[in-house]
Amino acid sequence: MLQIWGRETSSNVQAVMWCVGELGLTYQRYDVGHHFGGLDSEAFYQLNPNRTIPVLQDDNHPPLWESGAILRYLASRYGQESFWPKDIFARSEVDRWAEWAKVSVSSLFTQPIFWQLVRTPSQQRDPAAIDQAIARFEDKLAIAEQQLSQHPFLAGPVFTLADIQFGHLLYRYYQLNIGVRDFPALHAYYQRLTERPAYQRHVMVSYQPLQVS
Repeated sequence: MLQIWGRETSSNVQAVMWCVGELGLTYQRYDVGHHFGGLDSEAFYQLNPNRTIPVLQDDNHPPLWESGAILRYLASRYGQESFWPKDIFARSEVDRWAEWAKVSVSSLFTQPIFWQLVRTPSQQRDPAAIDQAIARFEDKLAIAEQQLSQHPFLAGPVFTLADIQFGHLLYRYYQLNIGVRDFPALHAYYQRLTERPAYQRHVMVSYQPLQVS
């Protein structure tokens, strides 16, 4: 059985849990981080010296941290060929979109937009900086729009690990209703994701516990 440490309102935990759900794996998840605490304990330090979530342990194997590494591990060990191809060239196509989503897209959304709008008191927010951040983020979404106008999923015709890395951000993006540009292919893609049971269970999670006034 998989053991996973991390609260369900963490976007990185959501990505891992969505993957676990799509792969149909048995797990036990422990709430740690934010108001649950626990990251400063010696026990958690032994799991992850960075004191960050998520952390995954599969049976008696050493614990894994960093969500991208966890996702590639799960895909490599448990994923079907279509989800994480064995062929190096096909896998590289999936991996480049997954890495793009993690490094180039997520970094432009989580801290400069989501944290500012949800986790920062209103009197401390910088509206001009937030508007600029949304513009930069939507420049990346325009790349996804072009790709999704040609394929039903981010890396091509089938659902892959790349969709996990990218798609989990879209719930918060659309829930915040901050979009300035129209992305019809992206919106249709998001609607398809919302029909997936694992997405509903692990990604469409209220972020109200994180919200400050």
